Amino acid sequence: MGLCRSIWLMKEIEVKYLVDTDKWSQIEKPEPKLIVQGFLQRSEDLTVRVRIKGDKGFLTIKGKSEGITRTEFEYAIPVNEAQELIDRFTDKCIRKFRYEINHKGHTWEVDEFKGNLEGLILAELELTREEEAYEKPDWVTTDVSTDPNYYNAVLIEKC
Repeated sequence: MGLCRSIWLMKEIEVKYLVDTDKWSQIEKPEPKLIVQGFLQRSEDLTVRVRIKGDKGFLTIKGKSEGITRTEFEYAIPVNEAQELIDRFTDKCIRKFRYEINHKGHTWEVDEFKGNLEGLILAELELTREEEAYEKPDWVTTDVSTDPNYYNAVLIEKC
């Protein structure tokens, strides 16, 4: 008999902004986590990402973006398996430090990119619905939520 388990369909609703590096450098920050990620599949309709975040591994499947919303499935996997997938099946990796910053009842995830993307800082906020109200910190600038040039699956080409 096969093993049967529930799969939950999730909707990721996310806004993404560029960060003012001068203002960002002046705020107090928590300790960041190193993220290393690669892609097993990248297309307009589907991305399959493998990620190591700190001491945890993840496999994430994302559908096509429709505005700021897309379907997402994420699975925790052993970190050694995540590393093996990156080593065997990806040719480029994104490395970035992620900070989680609480601001006015929301948690902003701020990524400082390393390597060839050094200097790029992006702030993301996951929402529960597209019309959810939130207040932007003064260190976020241009909204790039729907600009594909700032999707990690595109940025990896510069690595």
